[in-house]
Amino acid sequence: MLIIKGQSYPENSFKFYDPISQWLDMLFTTVEDDDGLIKLEISLPYINTSSTKCILMLLEKFEVAEKNGRNMDVTWYYDKENENELECAQDFKEFVELEFNLIAV
Repeated sequence: MLIIKGQSYPENSFKFYDPISQWLDMLFTTVEDDDGLIKLEISLPYINTSSTKCILMLLEKFEVAEKNGRNMDVTWYYDKENENELECAQDFKEFVELEFNLIAV
């Protein structure tokens, strides 16, 4: 399971997210398909522009893995009182062909 939670505004988002990207590459190439469900949970009250691109790149990795037959479960949590969080999650849903749940908390 991969959990991305909190506010994302590092000075260099690509450098920050690169180890996660590399870990996902390793996971998707070394873990056998029959090892079960791969889960991703996201909760981002604030995300800057460069982090948006990095999160999209991570979601695209999940999208490719799912298209290759991997069993994925992606859940995006958002504050029901923060309309911007919901809109952000919905925007990501439009950019990837990856089914994920939006859950208000």
